[in-house]
Amino acid sequence: MENKQLKKIGAFIEQNIRGFHETRNNNLLGLRLDTVLLRKNPYLFRAKNINTASGIVENLLSAHLSSQEETLFGGFLERVAIFVCEEIFGGKKSSAEGIDLEFKRENIYYIVAIKSGPNWGNSQQIKRMLDNFSKAKRVLGTNRSRMNVVPVNGCCYGRDNQPDKGSYLKLCGERFWELISGSPVLYLDLIEPLGRKAKEKNEAFSLEYQKTVNLFTKDFLARYCLPDGTIDWETLVKLNAAAEKPGQKKERRKK
Repeated sequence: MENKQLKKIGAFIEQNIRGFHETRNNNLLGLRLDTVLLRKNPYLFRAKNINTASGIVENLLSAHLSSQEETLFGGFLERVAIFVCEEIFGGKKSSAEGIDLEFKRENIYYIVAIKSGPNWGNSQQIKRMLDNFSKAKRVLGTNRSRMNVVPVNGCCYGRDNQPDKGSYLKLCGERFWELISGSPVLYLDLIEPLGRKAKEKNEAFSLEYQKTVNLFTKDFLARYCLPDGTIDWETLVKLNAAAEKPGQKKERRKK
């Protein structure tokens, strides 16, 4: 890969990673306590003996934000991969259902479904991907009768030492980035531009995160704790497990 191309890829990453940080910050600022409480299993907190408001809040936020960040960053890496392939091989974002990228390299036409890592789906999701490969391959085979069309499940990180899956290739990490760029070291070159201004961006996020923990803890204490500070597990469970949405707090069930 030419140095000019590498610089262009680095500039794209630096410019577009801002969107990841901005979306992450905005999602945190727009988050509400009940939003995350409704998505998590209250029985699990009880089973883990988490008996403080701050403990529950930090567990909630950590799990919620981790899942959200994986999704956001996966979408960002997909855009990076498409940009890289456009620059090197003239690749393009595919219009075929379930296919993210298509490009020609050395008389082979690749159709690629991009995923973040290797352990991305269950059997039904993998079957859907295979169906999408079959449909796209039929269409491309008709239009490109002399072209060898190869489906690829490309994973931005991870490792799979048996890439040939019979009807498709599963290329992870180094193998995937080499396929779409021709460079065996691009997977390492991506690290440097990703780290530019990362400290500054994450310090700003950390400050907002700490404020959110404090505000959510205050809200949780007021709404889901008894006067003596004990967690009101019954009210908490009713929030996301009762047949009807709870209204005003009713008289507690007698034991």
